[in-house]
Amino acid sequence: MFYNVENLFDTKHDSLKNDYDFLPGGFMNWNDWKYWEKQRNIGRVITALGEMQSPALVGLCEIENDSVIFDLTKRSPIRAQQYDYLTTNSPDHRGIDVALLYQRHQFKLLEKNEYIVEFRKEDARPTRNILHAVGQVVSGDTMDVFVCHFPSRSGGQLTSEPNRIDAAQTLRDKADSLFIIRENANIIIMGDFNDYPDNKSIYKVLKARSLNYHLHEHELYNMFFHRIKEKDFGSYKYQGEWGMLDQFIVSGSLIMKDNNIRINNNEAHIFSPDYLSEKDEKYGGVRPYRTNAGPRYLGGFSDHYPIYMDLIIK
Repeated sequence: MFYNVENLFDTKHDSLKNDYDFLPGGFMNWNDWKYWEKQRNIGRVITALGEMQSPALVGLCEIENDSVIFDLTKRSPIRAQQYDYLTTNSPDHRGIDVALLYQRHQFKLLEKNEYIVEFRKEDARPTRNILHAVGQVVSGDTMDVFVCHFPSRSGGQLTSEPNRIDAAQTLRDKADSLFIIRENANIIIMGDFNDYPDNKSIYKVLKARSLNYHLHEHELYNMFFHRIKEKDFGSYKYQGEWGMLDQFIVSGSLIMKDNNIRINNNEAHIFSPDYLSEKDEKYGGVRPYRTNAGPRYLGGFSDHYPIYMDLIIK
């Protein structure tokens, strides 16, 4: 599962970060009650998506720090699901990070890394680090999991695109190194890429292909590429248009039937039950039911829908 949880900030000031909007009395009028309500909402989504079995791996982005994930996994209702977690410590000015929740009986953590994205543009603002977890699954096979939150489109898609290209190149270099050192690389990349599957950063730089492309174990494949032309399909809605900013990108081995780990039916899904949506008064239809609209508190979940896929492990 991957979920952009839309500004999961605590109510305490981090002296090194610009988190003033989400302090009591700040622009967002954030407070402890709203914070814990948001924690309960996130836990509700994780539990509901897993149905009778909670997701073994949960990638999250737009989290402020380690403490909000501690509260989520140890002090909210999902503590019963016994998640351990990893977070990054990024140079992002607002303090935004990414996290991975994992269940130890299904994913034995072997190694954790995080990678800083170096930009070619001198005036580029620091962004979120890329989280890399190496683990052993129940079959004994090694799995490499990356959680990403690429630079935003602030300033416009074309103006900001070079920053996402740099992030994609960093990620591609790490994937290529795994293809060299792993006899069988089982790679799952999940994240909010702030680009669509057919944008340059994803398709040309990261080289994440459609599932309809020829299959090779040392290639990357985008689990949503073949669906981006479908009407009203997406995890995020911007000015009335749906799009797939949130994506799973996997190594070819995971879509091969003879592999010990494979994706069920080679399908990934958007989780969008009615309670995660609200009526879109301006553009029609529905949109994700978010926590805030500017400083106005709505009490919803996020401005993104979560995505998920089922793995079969022999």
